[in-house]
Amino acid sequence: MTWLLFVLGAVLSWGVYGVALHTGQVQLGNPLRALLCVGVAYFLIGVVVPIVALSSQGGLSGFSAAGTTWATGAGALGAIGAVCIIWAFRTGGIPLYVMPLVFGGAPLVNVLTSMVLHPPRTAPHPLVYVGFVMASVGAGMVLYFRPQA
Repeated sequence: MTWLLFVLGAVLSWGVYGVALHTGQVQLGNPLRALLCVGVAYFLIGVVVPIVALSSQGGLSGFSAAGTTWATGAGALGAIGAVCIIWAFRTGGIPLYVMPLVFGGAPLVNVLTSMVLHPPRTAPHPLVYVGFVMASVGAGMVLYFRPQA
């Protein structure tokens, strides 16, 4: 059950991400400055920390080509997502609209992608499709009934 603590950490981090990124972007006056800061943070946390940890464990060797390709592609997708969020803000979107759409849509894409890459042994329960509709309706309700700025 320890993994739930890490899920909570991701929920809290990503839940605050859009508002923090938008605030930084506005205060920096240029979305590319915000993207640069995101890149520095990714480098510090995503490169320096694992190098230190892996080197202390003697684990800086043994990378497979397939694993490296998939993990690097995943990192690129994360960075592309950050760029897309920054450009959504740059072109008039605000966190109150952008983030519910992102976080409402991403789980649907995740489930569909997971089912394609790792096909289920049995057909998905029909209620999974009801869940898709409910998630979409939920994101729409969050947008429609949003607090007024």
